[in-house]
Amino acid sequence: MTRALRMTERVIVLERVDFLPSNRVTDDASILTLKSLVFEPLCRWHEGLVRPALFARWSHDGSGRTWRFEIRENARFHDGTPCTAADILAFIEAILDSLDMFGMKWSYARYFEHTRFSVLSDTALGVSSPHPFADMLDVFSEFYISKNDAAGFPVLGTGPYRVAEFTPQDRAILEPVHGNDTSRLVAIAVPSAEERRRRVRAGEADIACGLELLERGPDFGDDLNWHRATGTLSVMYYLNCATGFFRSAEARRSINHAVDKTRIVRDLFGGLAEPAATIVSPFHLGYRDAAVAPLAYDPDMARRLLDRAAPSGELVLRTPHHMPTRALRISLMVQDALAEVGVRVRLDEQPDRPEYAREIGAGHMGDLAIFDSSPHSTYRVLNDKISSTTHGVWWQGYENPEIETLIRAANDSVEDGDRAVAYGRCLSRLNADPPWLYLFHPVGVLATRLRSGIGLDHKGILKLDA
Repeated sequence: MTRALRMTERVIVLERVDFLPSNRVTDDASILTLKSLVFEPLCRWHEGLVRPALFARWSHDGSGRTWRFEIRENARFHDGTPCTAADILAFIEAILDSLDMFGMKWSYARYFEHTRFSVLSDTALGVSSPHPFADMLDVFSEFYISKNDAAGFPVLGTGPYRVAEFTPQDRAILEPVHGNDTSRLVAIAVPSAEERRRRVRAGEADIACGLELLERGPDFGDDLNWHRATGTLSVMYYLNCATGFFRSAEARRSINHAVDKTRIVRDLFGGLAEPAATIVSPFHLGYRDAAVAPLAYDPDMARRLLDRAAPSGELVLRTPHHMPTRALRISLMVQDALAEVGVRVRLDEQPDRPEYAREIGAGHMGDLAIFDSSPHSTYRVLNDKISSTTHGVWWQGYENPEIETLIRAANDSVEDGDRAVAYGRCLSRLNADPPWLYLFHPVGVLATRLRSGIGLDHKGILKLDA
């Protein structure tokens, strides 16, 4: 007689608890944590490169134009139905028409504008493109395959946990799919970072995520186990390269020397961030090959550059009150730093964060505007925000013919090593000729009462059995 294993519970407190339909995208770490537990991405991202996931293997014709992707064996949704190439194609078609959390059109449709998908068999998907397109692997790492359950909730996946109960914006109960795991997860939405810390400290939760958001920072007390990871997110200022002062490369470089990023990290974030050197984080494809360092705080250098590229009047700095975290306080410090080198700046505040995003996307950005850049794909950041050829929604007028040549060479590269070298050249050049005011990459923090099996990746996602 086989005795049934007793199910135990692990309580996780997150800032949000939700599952979004396939035509809604987000970079929210709480929602991505739930997705990573219940769903599988087509490919799994790891520090710039991709590895097998729901797609167990893939091959191409040698030119990177025609691809075949094969689904792993016995891939089934949690309702018992097989996950087929037709299911994946339906998901892709939906997400290509996706919107972000602010209702703005996402960029996926543009990436695949000239790409053709075909169902080769129940377990194989074909992709063809008129140009080499190894960069699609990066994008596929963001596609977590799901479908709706009988109640219409998008909670059916092929991942290690199934959704047993779900109340939007409140809680979800996740049960392990495999019988050798006896711990079910209870995810509870707790918007306040202070309350999340209190609950884990009081024994009311086992894991508290997003503790980098604590107003006074984490205390890293010995009563809990703490995990931290520098994130792929970049906090920066878009510079208006289309009109005015920041059309000048010297002006853009001067502002990067004028602002003490280390002081911002220390004074506002208790050291929980890493100063930025280029448009992406140290964990993006090409960063290691770029071999770059943050532009040094050097107000004298900033003044010398400004002697050749001084603004004719007051600059307008646009800022929301949050997103990025402490955005207004960062902007006040940048205003003071620029005043120290003789640049007058007026703050233009927009407390409505969704409207702020829409305004910046429409080009209403003043001279500089604080923002964050979340894609973990170097290809996506260049395509959406830097390239004057693609003119993505977040492109702010930066033009550099040398960069366009480097981007084309990187886009045409197919093998991992070649892609890393080619993207490294892009990132190195953008360190020398910055299109943005680079600031920092925040550090994510979680605390747990558990002794092992817990981790935090560079996208801020909780990892179990790490």
